[in-house]
Amino acid sequence: MTAFNYWHFITFGIIFLIFIAGTIGAFKQKETKIKVGMFFSTVLVTSFLAIFSVLVVDKYTKKVSLHKLKNRRLLSTEQIIYSGVVKNDGNHRIGKVTFQIKLVNRGHMTGNVKAGSFYKSSGFFDFFSHGLDMKTKPQSLTKEFVVAKNLKPGTSKAFRVYFRYPPYFRSTSQFTKVWGH
Repeated sequence: MTAFNYWHFITFGIIFLIFIAGTIGAFKQKETKIKVGMFFSTVLVTSFLAIFSVLVVDKYTKKVSLHKLKNRRLLSTEQIIYSGVVKNDGNHRIGKVTFQIKLVNRGHMTGNVKAGSFYKSSGFFDFFSHGLDMKTKPQSLTKEFVVAKNLKPGTSKAFRVYFRYPPYFRSTSQFTKVWGH
C-alpha cells in the first residue's frame, strides 16, 4: 500500500464533498430512474477521481533518485547483480521504492537507442516455429524490484538485486528507472 501524506487526504476530502453533493442532488430527483442514474454516475466519477488523484499526488510529492549504480556478472551462476543507493529527495515518506532495469541485447550497435525501439519479429517464421517447439530468444529483458520500504524524507538506502542473465546476450545496453509509490 502506498504511504499517504496530507495532500492525499486533502484531495480525498474534496472528492468526498463532491460525492456528498452528487448524492444529495441525486436523491432530490423525483423519478427513480434519474436518481439511480445520477447516483451511479456520482459513484463512478468520484471513484475515478480518487484513483487518479492518488497517482497525480504520488507523482508530484514522491521524488526518488538513484546513486552509485554498479553491476557485476557472475559467470559461474549466469547471474547479474545490480547494487546502488536510492534516496528520497522529497518532503514526504515513500511507501515503496521500485527499481526497474531493462537490458537490450546489442543496443549500442544501432546508434542512438531508445528503450522500446527494437523490432520484434512476429511473422511467417513465428507462426510455424511454435509447432516445432522452437524457443525464441527475446532481445530485451525487463525486471522490477522493490528495493526500499517506508523511506523517510532525506534518507537513503543501499540495495542489491540479482537475476538470471541470458547467456546469449552480448554487449547489452541498460536502461534504469526508479520511482516511489
